[in-house]
Amino acid sequence: MVEVGARDGLQNEAQVVPTAVKVSLIDRLASAGLTTIEAGAFVHPKRVPQMADTAEVLAGLARRPGVRYPVLVPNETGMARALAAGVEEVAVFAAASESFSKNNINCSIEESFARFAPVMAAAASNAVPVRGYVSCTLGCPYEGAIAPGRVAEVSERLADNGCYEISLGDTIGVGTPRKARAMVEAVAARVPLAQLAVHFHDTYGQALANIHACLELGIATVDSSVAGLGGCPYAPGATGNVASEDVLYLLDGLGIETGVDLAKLAAAGRFISEHLRRQPASKVALAMAANRGSDSA
Repeated sequence: MVEVGARDGLQNEAQVVPTAVKVSLIDRLASAGLTTIEAGAFVHPKRVPQMADTAEVLAGLARRPGVRYPVLVPNETGMARALAAGVEEVAVFAAASESFSKNNINCSIEESFARFAPVMAAAASNAVPVRGYVSCTLGCPYEGAIAPGRVAEVSERLADNGCYEISLGDTIGVGTPRKARAMVEAVAARVPLAQLAVHFHDTYGQALANIHACLELGIATVDSSVAGLGGCPYAPGATGNVASEDVLYLLDGLGIETGVDLAKLAAAGRFISEHLRRQPASKVALAMAANRGSDSA
């Protein structure tokens, strides 16, 4: 499980989340047993103000042995800031849709690869692993359906550029299991399955079904966001990421060992949800809270 709530989740919040709250959330997630937790992003603070304090968040963490705290970097400037902050892993991102790339990061797909070429070079020089994200793998808010071959092409380029893992993102949450399987199969024909991860949003309620379909293909890494935090400011109508609590409940039910404690994970979700003054978007978290209420009645 790759936890993206503290970055992909919080970056879309309207209110400012204090640095201390972010640090506490990440520490709670690590305490729950998660070993890969996105800690922030070194992006332009005017475009994504919620990530402006990423260096301070990293400085405030009590880093645990065996836990990775990757950050997102869009370009050479972001990479320089990340290295100065002592990061040990970074992520870059590209889109399978030209329109989304231009609306999201103001450049074409080709230009996006040119932007992160120096990131990859600096990462190699500093022995920093790089993860790659592909957006809009199952649909685009501007172009509609995306051909699996386009996803495969972008994914292969990321792998060829040095990304150790490629996370395939259904950014607007329009995928269904059959389409998700076809997309993963197309990518796996060009990038080893062991290098692939999936990242689903739950806009149409299909995220868990999509994950299950991909697990059956052999996918072993799944991104998720505690309490279902997140969305995409450049994807109109897209709701949050699939909730980590719901993914863990599925994995536990399938007998898949993750090393993550569901009760502690749900507690982390309650912590950030209380700060944001709303209920978690996780059905599992809500059911657990209801059961606690029944037990105490």
